[in-house]
Amino acid sequence: MTPSSLRTAVRSMALFEVAKGVAALLGLLGLLGLLHHDLHKLALELIGHVGLSPAQRYPALLLDMVDRLNVTPVHTLVLLGGLYAAVRFVEAWGLWRDRAWGEWFGVAASGVYIPLEVQHILRHTSWQAMLVLAFNVALVLVLLARLMQRRAQARERALP
Repeated sequence: MTPSSLRTAVRSMALFEVAKGVAALLGLLGLLGLLHHDLHKLALELIGHVGLSPAQRYPALLLDMVDRLNVTPVHTLVLLGGLYAAVRFVEAWGLWRDRAWGEWFGVAASGVYIPLEVQHILRHTSWQAMLVLAFNVALVLVLLARLMQRRAQARERALP
C-alpha cells in the first residue's frame, strides 16, 4: 500500500472507532433510560411484536441476557460501558492524529479479539463469524503495515 492509502485507511479506522464509542454511549444511555422498567417484560413484548416465540433459540438467548442484565449492578454497567467508550475514543484520537502509540493501541485493541473469534469459529462456524475475524485481521495487518512504514521512513531520515 502507498503511504497515502495507508494513511487514509488508518483515518477510516479512527472514524470507525469513534462510531463504536458513540454507539456504546448511546446504548448505555438507552439502558439507563430503562432502569426502572421490567426488562424481561419489555423483551417478551418485543419478541411477540416481531412474531417470534420465546422458546425459539435467539429469543431465549435474548431473555437470558436480559435476565443477567437485571441482576448486574448499575454502577458496573456504567463503569464497563464508559470504559469501553473511553478506549474507543482514545484509540480514535491516536489514529486520527497519526500517532504511533495509537497504531500500537489499535493493534492491541483489535488483536485481543482474534483468539476469541477463532475459538468461536471452531465451536460455531458461520460466515458472519468468519467475516468478523477477517475484518479484525485486516485491521491489525493495516496498522502493522503503517507501523513498518513509519519505521522505514525513520530509517531513511537517519541515513546521511
